[in-house]
Amino acid sequence: MQRVDELKILFVCDGIFPFVVGGMQKHSSGLVKALVQCGAKVTLVHCVYEGAPMPQKQEVLEALSMKEDQKIEVITKRFPQSGNMPGHYLKSSYLFSQLVFDEMKDRLSEFDFIYTKGFTGWAFMAQRKGNLNMPKVGVKFHGYEMFQAGGSLAMQLKKWMLRGPVRWNSINADVVFSYGSKITEIIENIGVPKSKIIDIPTAIDEAWLNRVTKKNRSDDAITFLFVGRYERRKGVEELNKAIEARTSNSRVRFEFIGPIPHSKRLKRDDVFYHGEIKDFEQIVDVFDQADVLLCPSYAEGMPNVILEAMSRGLFIVATDVGATNLMVRDGINGRLIKPRSIEELARTIEELVEMKKNELNAAGAKSIDIVHEHYTWNRVGAQTYSSIMNICRNA
Repeated sequence: MQRVDELKILFVCDGIFPFVVGGMQKHSSGLVKALVQCGAKVTLVHCVYEGAPMPQKQEVLEALSMKEDQKIEVITKRFPQSGNMPGHYLKSSYLFSQLVFDEMKDRLSEFDFIYTKGFTGWAFMAQRKGNLNMPKVGVKFHGYEMFQAGGSLAMQLKKWMLRGPVRWNSINADVVFSYGSKITEIIENIGVPKSKIIDIPTAIDEAWLNRVTKKNRSDDAITFLFVGRYERRKGVEELNKAIEARTSNSRVRFEFIGPIPHSKRLKRDDVFYHGEIKDFEQIVDVFDQADVLLCPSYAEGMPNVILEAMSRGLFIVATDVGATNLMVRDGINGRLIKPRSIEELARTIEELVEMKKNELNAAGAKSIDIVHEHYTWNRVGAQTYSSIMNICRNA
């Protein structure tokens, strides 16, 4: 593209937080806001799902903490429904991508770059082939969990169905944005040249940072925290077994934030379930009362919850999957363990119970420093803006 003095970006995603809840949607919200703050003019195309109200532009701007006069255009669409047959999500995703392309095809010359999340760029890439007058298209698939370890047979089949379309979208994009580490290895292994991959981490808003850590309590009690929905790959069942293997101890408490089904909840005096919490201040309060975050997933990208916990000064125990090893520095601010190993998870919990509280506090302080130095949207937004600018200048 010719105009790169002021980047004009078409940003297409499958929802933004809080209108659609999820890590991908939080990432979209944070990145859009950061790109505008860096000076880009962004046309945001996002969606809401069946049954959800269609937000007005002012509601979207308020959710992004942005003003009407900032350089952002908002287009909200309804995500198509394709029944409940196997493969319906893929069909709906392609239909949504085609819907957005049809609306924007006569405006493509306005943009320097098209940034797409997940399958939202599918139709754009199909049209981009052989049409070099279109802006370059980048794709962000987050964790590439379909190429990581699965859980049940049903989950494995679902992942198998996703692999082909994810591979096609990744190979046919001009640029693939990766979190780095094992995610980049996956992207290379499915056939994307390394020259097309750009490693940029995820980030969180600076409002999460607590520069004066509260993790300085000297009492012996220790609270372990799990945050997330119940999904087989999240490792809730492995965590439950690790907890059940130990004798109840008044000095140790396990807390869960998220919609964990009652059938998966343990009935023990040392386990407490908060349920789903959406209020920021309430979530922060629970984080601030905890000492250790447990993230026993066996397939991940770069979980927001780890950065959120780090920003509040928690020690992190996480499985070494995806790009978690970029956030969790083993022996510095946490422990990296093998996925699916109940024995190692249980052993690590016991070791932390015996650890001196001032050692946990010191590691938690390291967590805060790491987030502040590497993982705020101010830094990551500028990195993304610079990368896109370089792509456009070299087009």
